[in-house]
Amino acid sequence: MLKLFLKLLIAVLFLVGLAGILLWSHYNEFLETPLALPEQGMVLNVPQGMSLGKIAYQLEQQEMLEDARLLRLYGHFHPEATQIKSGEYKLPAGLTPVTLLDLLVSGKTISYSVTLVEGWTFAQMMQAIHEQPELHHTLKGLSGAEIMQRLGHEGEHPEGRFFPDTYLYPRNFSDLELLKRAYARMEETLAQAWAKRPEGFPLKSPYELLILASIVEKETGRAGERDRIAGVFLRRLKKGMRLQTDPTVIYGMGERYKGNIRRKDLRESTPYNTYVISGLPPTPISMPGRESIFAVVNPVDEKALYFVAKGDGSHQFSATLKQHNAAVRKYQLKK
Repeated sequence: MLKLFLKLLIAVLFLVGLAGILLWSHYNEFLETPLALPEQGMVLNVPQGMSLGKIAYQLEQQEMLEDARLLRLYGHFHPEATQIKSGEYKLPAGLTPVTLLDLLVSGKTISYSVTLVEGWTFAQMMQAIHEQPELHHTLKGLSGAEIMQRLGHEGEHPEGRFFPDTYLYPRNFSDLELLKRAYARMEETLAQAWAKRPEGFPLKSPYELLILASIVEKETGRAGERDRIAGVFLRRLKKGMRLQTDPTVIYGMGERYKGNIRRKDLRESTPYNTYVISGLPPTPISMPGRESIFAVVNPVDEKALYFVAKGDGSHQFSATLKQHNAAVRKYQLKK
């Protein structure tokens, strides 16, 4: 009887060992076998707080994962693999259960983008932001003053306060958080530029720098002219001359501007009409880019006090009114 018992025990242990080997082999094969994903891959949305078990069950139900229990078992032995971050993930074909969890733990979610263009007004910027379907919108219908209050900058005029650039964000990222990022970038850029202002600089604050940079931004799209135009405006300010720049007139006209400035528009008294007011307008008129901001603190050292558009996107610069009038006749009046 003892011999028979020992034989049965050995047989059972053998079968148990064999089963264990087979299960272990199956488990490892599962970990190395790619998920049944479409050839083009797929997008997996992981809501906040979704567990590994729920993700495994969802993929099993979609017939993309062979056995959800084995994925949960892997998470049990590897707790770090359960630290999943929420968001949208692009799952490429060929992804295995292990590399799937590596991706979900990495937080490398799908990114969307919105471009805030140099020279845009605050209204144009907000329209572009409102049109982004992937953003979580919390600011629609709010005034500029209300938006600045939400940002924690109550009383600040919103024009020009946000840095133009392309911003990446995940789905359901808040429009408010996006504006906070753009606002901080502008503050940082202004601080860098202000620290490099030359001796005898006529502007009194980084905000005045922002205002003048916004005018430079609207006056030319040519990078090589920004520092020359900035120099003209700075010299005029030092001499007490009015800036007499059309973009400020256009901004002051608002929706009344239909593509043409008339003589009466140049004579109209608005806070932004630099043909009428002395010094800078009260606020920026657009979002200036980095080049326009640094052009103001690095102007070309020359004697030009005037410039006129040539019609090809460039300008003719003049040191005297006589030279300027001749340039106007040549390029504007075609005489």
